Amino acid sequence: MEVKRKVQYENELDHHFPHWLAKMPGGENIRECIQCGTCSSICPMSIYMDNTPRKIIAMTDAGFKKEVLSSFTIWLCSSCYSCMVNCPKQIKITDVMYTLKRQAIEEKIYPHSKFAIPILAKTFSNTIKNNGRITESWLVVKLALKTGILNLFKMMPLGFDLIRTGRMKISREKIQKRDEIKKIFKALEA
Repeated sequence: MEVKRKVQYENELDHHFPHWLAKMPGGENIRECIQCGTCSSICPMSIYMDNTPRKIIAMTDAGFKKEVLSSFTIWLCSSCYSCMVNCPKQIKITDVMYTLKRQAIEEKIYPHSKFAIPILAKTFSNTIKNNGRITESWLVVKLALKTGILNLFKMMPLGFDLIRTGRMKISREKIQKRDEIKKIFKALEA
């Protein structure tokens, strides 16, 4: 079955998107990509991606903001840094993927509402903002409640083993002076 794609018109593209990304940490060299394909050929996750890293860079350069931010590719990056190490133009592709993930979360553009990775990222940062630390047991419970309660039941045997062996705590961990952490987050959001 052939999938029909919507034609993208020039006026629907975001021509500021590549310039915005080039100003972000790690994106400085993004416009120097020569489309050699080294990043895509060396990426261990590229076979699972809907768009290869090379294509994501090309789409970014062309202004396909919505398509880039809604792509599974940015969520599947395993942060192995193989692409960065082997890029002949020294583009920090892994850093670019993190920037794109953060932007997708901010704009609420990601594959679907029960997709665990952006929910985990947001829950993780909110927990750090509020407590200054992560309590894995609470993070897992919050994630399971947002992605599907059945996931929690599937993880319970492993959770009980981790708690029993002292590898995971039930009580929430918090640091003193949590207001200072909140100030840091507020400064980052400004």
